[in-house]
Amino acid sequence: MRILVTGQNGYIGSVMVPMLQAAGHDVVGLDSDWFEPCLLEGRPAVPVPSIHKDLREVEPEDLEGFEAVIHLAGLSNDPLGNLDSSLTFEINDAASVRFARLAKEAGVERFLFSSSCSTYGAAGDDFLDESAAFNPVTPYGVSKVRLEQQLAMLADAADGGFSPTYLRNATAYGVSPRLRVDLVLNNLVGYAVTTGRIHLLSDGTPWRPIVHVEDISRAFLAVLDAPREAVHDQAFNVGRTSENYRIRELAEIVAETVPGCAITYAEDAGPDKRCYRVDCGKLKRVLPAFEPQWDARRGARELYEVYVEAGLTAEEFLGARFIRLKRIQQLQGEGRLDSSLRWQAPVPV
Repeated sequence: MRILVTGQNGYIGSVMVPMLQAAGHDVVGLDSDWFEPCLLEGRPAVPVPSIHKDLREVEPEDLEGFEAVIHLAGLSNDPLGNLDSSLTFEINDAASVRFARLAKEAGVERFLFSSSCSTYGAAGDDFLDESAAFNPVTPYGVSKVRLEQQLAMLADAADGGFSPTYLRNATAYGVSPRLRVDLVLNNLVGYAVTTGRIHLLSDGTPWRPIVHVEDISRAFLAVLDAPREAVHDQAFNVGRTSENYRIRELAEIVAETVPGCAITYAEDAGPDKRCYRVDCGKLKRVLPAFEPQWDARRGARELYEVYVEAGLTAEEFLGARFIRLKRIQQLQGEGRLDSSLRWQAPVPV
């Protein structure tokens, strides 16, 4: 299958693209390349033919000849989304809807959207399946809800040729060539390795489902391989139901993994509004080929070993290479990105 992957040079895309290629797919990327040079030491990215273009500037010809699109691109987390909420909605919502319409007009049949369990937002202790009400508490979560709803309207159109699927990923973790440490397990292990502390910004009580970045990629592969009718206009929580943890439980796993570290709490640590746990049974029922391989303990061990192998320091861990918001702020400070997050200078190489 010929597939266009947006955001192929991001955290998830850098893992997913080689897995798609290994499965025999013909992959082309489309990326603004804000994070292209943000590589983890010793973890080179696999090159892929790509279109260097802002999602907002995509033209119809960019989508010609593709059978499927995997849409990963967007402002990627809550802190980055809060940088300017209008930009979150401009890119994650308006530009993504326009992009989907162009894909449909170009004859793309399958559209896999990387959504998020953050759409459930403030949900408490109950397990939520895909029929649960949306309750997002951040611009990032709201933008995911809006795009799902608008993709569904495109799917309902009379011609019926456009088939979207909404993969609501749990919070990602795990090693990627373009590592992110602004993700909960990646962050906790990084603090433990580089500072000797596991530093919690909340009181540790919120629930969070987590899923390894490789298992996210496996879910997308399973959807691509599925019959259209099994996944058409369907949402799937991506992860394992057993992989829902309170943040303090993840901290305890990290403390058992990284020798000589201690759990600490921020001075203003309190409850986090983002509290939800999810039932991931539907994906396995509908797509029995999906076989997640990771759990939190194995993931914490992987991160610990790779961080040590890479010689990760506190300065690097807390710097712009691995924290998306700081990278954007760095590029703006250098005059390379303007206030609308458009390039004003060549991409660094």
